[in-house]
Amino acid sequence: MNAAIPPPARQRTIGERELVVMMATLMAMQALSIDSMLPALPNIAGDLGAGDPNQRQLVIGTYLIGTSLGSLFPGALADRFGRRPVLFGCLILYCVLALVCTFAPDFTVMLGARLTQGFLSAGLTVLPSAIVRDRYSGDRMARILSTIALVFLAIPMIAPSFGQAVLLFAGWRWIFGITAAMALLVMLWVWLRLPESLDPANRQAIHLRTITGNMSGALLERSAIGYVIGGGVLWAGLFGFLNSSQQLIAERFGGGQAFPLIFAGMAGGMAVANLANSRIVERFGARRVSQAALFAYIGVAILQVWRAFSGTEGLWDFVGLMGSQMCLIAFMGANFTSIALQPFGRTAGAAASAQMFVRSALSSLLGIAIGQSYDGSARNLSLALLTGGLLALGMVLYSERGKLFRRLYAPGAERPA
Repeated sequence: MNAAIPPPARQRTIGERELVVMMATLMAMQALSIDSMLPALPNIAGDLGAGDPNQRQLVIGTYLIGTSLGSLFPGALADRFGRRPVLFGCLILYCVLALVCTFAPDFTVMLGARLTQGFLSAGLTVLPSAIVRDRYSGDRMARILSTIALVFLAIPMIAPSFGQAVLLFAGWRWIFGITAAMALLVMLWVWLRLPESLDPANRQAIHLRTITGNMSGALLERSAIGYVIGGGVLWAGLFGFLNSSQQLIAERFGGGQAFPLIFAGMAGGMAVANLANSRIVERFGARRVSQAALFAYIGVAILQVWRAFSGTEGLWDFVGLMGSQMCLIAFMGANFTSIALQPFGRTAGAAASAQMFVRSALSSLLGIAIGQSYDGSARNLSLALLTGGLLALGMVLYSERGKLFRRLYAPGAERPA
């Protein structure tokens, strides 16, 4: 009988491969709450009384805003109480709010529940990075984060098709119900297998001065903040595309019912890029790889602006260029995060929260603005992508003091970053 009882957290062990899959799954719960809704947005808006076609985007946008606001808190709580209890709380609240969405009677309740769900489950996005930082550093950490992103990106590949499949056999409300059930299964896995990674010596007191000091330190560090803001403006373009992807691909460019498959192919490109990044980042360094990708991103963005304003852009022009941008973002995302977290081994939770808040607030708010500017063409999106790339380059130059493509040993790093 005793053999059936899981051992205490301090006796649990988890290998690198299982850790990668578990952290990716936690982050994928957030992606599932976004991407699986895309095919259902017209149904949700129609059934719940949303009039303006662009209003349907708010089912995605409010969730992203909630996640960005909520990301301020779980890191500090996890630095005090540990990673496991905060993860459990986030998974429980994710499940409860998914059920509220399942039974939402009108569009206002739906948006409120989505905002709250994103806010209260934000730790699912914040804490995986902190848990990885507890165990790894430098380019090895960048490789692990990139591998997590590779597994995590399997969800955007299949989530729209999952949503479409549910719509074939049941109503859109079942999408929320199934995600709630999945959260319970993930919580059981975490409870059985994940050890507490926070070193007891690194526990931080819950004092406003301590928390604000740790968070402000994560944002005032010059070598980190440029990568945080740069990542935010780059992801804003991606979120702007995500918010308007159903309108652009399915409606503007005539993708129709093939939208889930097209979207899956684009997300698959990101997965391949993350696989490539995980293979090369320890050899060339996170800085060199991500900075080279940033210059390529700006170049492709210039092509996007030209095609969008040419008046002759077709479906495969758009998909090819936007898919290329998604791949290039994959070479920057995990590396930017790793570089920004590198100086903060003792306060990884608070640093991850503060940096995630800034990055998410920028990306979600700007992403909503980009999506809401949709005018039946890809022109505004293309301009936003180019502007984001140039702003990100400026911020990276600030953090690197104008010197790019270096390979540095960050303070406390085991390997060069």
